[in-house]
Formats: sequence, structure tokens, C-alpha cells
Amino acid sequence: MAAAAESRPLPDSLALLSALPVPMVVLDEAERFRFANPAAEQFFQLSSGTLAQMRLSDLIPPDSRLFALVGQVRVLDAPVSDHDLTLESPRLHRTGVAAHGAPLPEMPGAVVLTLQDGSKAQRLDRQLNFRGAARGASAMAEMLAHEVKNPLSGIRGAAQLLEQSASEADRELCTLIQDEADRIRTLVEKMEMFSERPVERAAVNIHEVLDHVRRIAARGFASHLRITEDYDPSLPLVLGNRDLLVQILLNLVKNAAEAVDPQGGEIHLSTAYHHGVRIAIPGSRERVHVPLQVSVRDNGPGIPEEVASTLWEPFVTTKRGGQGLGLALVAKLVADMGALIECDTRPGRTVFRISLPMCPADLPAPRKIRDE
Repeated sequence: MAAAAESRPLPDSLALLSALPVPMVVLDEAERFRFANPAAEQFFQLSSGTLAQMRLSDLIPPDSRLFALVGQVRVLDAPVSDHDLTLESPRLHRTGVAAHGAPLPEMPGAVVLTLQDGSKAQRLDRQLNFRGAARGASAMAEMLAHEVKNPLSGIRGAAQLLEQSASEADRELCTLIQDEADRIRTLVEKMEMFSERPVERAAVNIHEVLDHVRRIAARGFASHLRITEDYDPSLPLVLGNRDLLVQILLNLVKNAAEAVDPQGGEIHLSTAYHHGVRIAIPGSRERVHVPLQVSVRDNGPGIPEEVASTLWEPFVTTKRGGQGLGLALVAKLVADMGALIECDTRPGRTVFRISLPMCPADLPAPRKIRDE
């Protein structure tokens, strides 16, 4: 067996590069893309055929440090690395990128370029913080429900009794007390949604969920906006909770509708399959693959930088009169389903991406959603 294995020819270099999970391209002396592996296609969000017709300058501005790195590789005829690069252009937005360039002896002037997106790792780290914020909100909800709702009922009941024998002027004050007690109770009930409850997961057709959400939005709060779709029809069933997915996606689409300009505003819904992302399940040591990605994108002004770092925490909002519970609840529900959510924002483009696990083959088929 060993002799037979030794006699097998090794795969050629391009086959080896194609198998690597790290984005890798080959640039010729004119900075044209001569090769791109599947990971690079995902990094640039372009097919290798499209990249083959482009130069590096078509994707990033000429003052990028990446061009300096490629030039150094040619001058030194040796590998060169750089870290924490920002690749920013109308076609591309990547931050925290590590780049490694090396000469390719078989092609004079050519450079093999490896790109590692550090922002993905940073977003995964932030996901742990989102879960921590969700757990903190859960504890706060339980405390509020126990310590606030019962006294509120007593306060409201006392105000009703006082109202019966109070003067006209004092009746207004009694009504004010009751209204404020009702308002606080409503807020506490919203917080109760954060309490820890087991989530039942089953096979879900995510495209059916998205179509349901789109119809609700198009008939109501987003009727004045353009909603576009780009779905991967080959996507398998996801493992999740149908009702929670509807709630999560409605929240994201509603936020997008409120963020965009009423004139020219657009919301884009898409699905795709992405390799390589694994996350830990809360409460266990198990790590699951979450390759099924659902995106909600808008062309609004983007999320302010000072808010983006605490976006998923309770009571953080940019809306006038908002309570800042919507995205905190989204983060909790996504984490409860063993999924991942991330946000990529800049002026003119905000994308929320949910990465979900595939459904095991032995689970029953999903039941169809009835339109509202």
C-alpha cells in the first residue's frame, strides 16, 4: 500500500491552491488576476471568470497599501506581509485584512497573494459579547417581572380606588398614575421576552419564511419601498424555529425600512451558502457548522460609529422615542437557535447577516406558513 501511495503523482500547484480555505490569487506583472481559488471568489464576491477580466485596481484604490506590498515582493523577490489593511471601494469593503505576498518563479513578475479577513474573527468575538448582553437582559427581565409587576398592580389598584372619591382635579392625577403604571408594565412585559426559555428547533424552509416576511413588509410598513431578492434555490433546509425566524427577520426589515430614505430607499433580501464558519452552542461544548447565510441589506445612511460597537446591547438606539430592545432581542433569539448574526455598515450600505445550521436529514419536513 505504501509503495502504491508513493507512486501516485502529486496534484499540480493550482489544484493545491484551489483546495486551500484561505483566499488566494495570482497577479501577473500587469496586476491582472490570473488565478483565484474558491475562497478568493467568496472574499471578493466575484467568480473567477469575472476576476480574470479585471485588474487589482478595479477592486481597490491605487493608494492602498496592498499595491505597495505587491511592489515590494517584486523588488525584493521575496515574501512580504502586511496586517490590518482596509480594502475599501464601491465594490469591496474589508477591514482588518492580513496580506501575504510571494513571488512565483514560474511566472516572472507574478505574485501569489494570500488575504485573510481578520474582521470575521473580530465579529465572531463580538458575537460572544452579544450573547453576554442577551444573558444580562434575561436576568434583568426576570428581576423586573418579579420585583416591579406586583407593586405596579397595587399602585394602579390604589389609584383606581382613590379616583372614586377624588375631586375632579384629583381624578386627573389618578388617571395619570394609572397610565404611567400601564406604560411601565408594558415595558416590563417587553423585557420578559428576554427570559430564558427553551427553543424548539425543526426543519425550516428559509425562502418560505423570507417570502412571508417580504409580503408583510410590502403590504404594510415598507409598501413605499423597493424590496429586491436574490436567493440561492439550492439551499437546503435550515435548523431553526420558524416563528422566531419570522420575528427576527421582520425586525431587521422594519429597521431597514425606517433607516432608508422614503424616496429611493431599497431593501435587498438574499441567501447564500458559505463554508468554514463554526460556532459553539450555548450550554455545551458542541461546535456546529453554520453555512446557510441570510442577509438583509439597505441603502440607508449606515449606523453611527459610536453606536455600532454596542449595537446589540439593551437600551441602545438611534431612534427618537425608541427603547433599544429590538436588536438586543434579535441577538438573543439568534443565539438561542445556535446561529450567528453580524452587521456590516457604512454610509449607503448596511447588511445584517444571519448564519444558520443545516437541518439534519432525519428531521421531518417543515409545515407551510400561512399568509397573514
